[in-house]
Amino acid sequence: VLKRVFDFFAALIGGILLLPFFILIAGIIRLDSQGPILVKLQRIGAGGKTFTMYKFRSMMPGAHEKKRELLPYNEREDGPLFKMSHDPRVTRVGRFLRKWSIDEFPQLINVIKGQMSLVGPRAHEPEEVAHYEKHHRKLLYIRPGIVCLAAISGRSGLKFEEEVHLDT
Repeated sequence: VLKRVFDFFAALIGGILLLPFFILIAGIIRLDSQGPILVKLQRIGAGGKTFTMYKFRSMMPGAHEKKRELLPYNEREDGPLFKMSHDPRVTRVGRFLRKWSIDEFPQLINVIKGQMSLVGPRAHEPEEVAHYEKHHRKLLYIRPGIVCLAAISGRSGLKFEEEVHLDT
């Protein structure tokens, strides 16, 4: 209960303080490429429930559909996650937003709504969760977060098993 109260007020105050910065980022995204400023992504949260996660758009519109074409170029050798260093779907501004994790800031909305926490494991796509092994499913008992131990311990340079270990 205390963690939820802390998450709620920290996200609310952080969102208010960062609002001018969000407006600036929105303008830069709009100038850089066509498409929405925010994207709504389906993710699996605590209890295995699907929710809509918000992010600043860092990819071209229709990127999710183009992912199928890029699957042969997946650089992740283990686990169900997709990673590509020089993903052609990422916009110029998107590269900057991702490098500094600025694209994650709209997830403060998810924290306020109680779907996410400030700190918790990464929320994965339904297609990725479908390929979880039994011991990976323990991640689904934890409320996903904006930041996690795996993200600050090596990001996608870690093996999936290491990510699961750190996040749990």
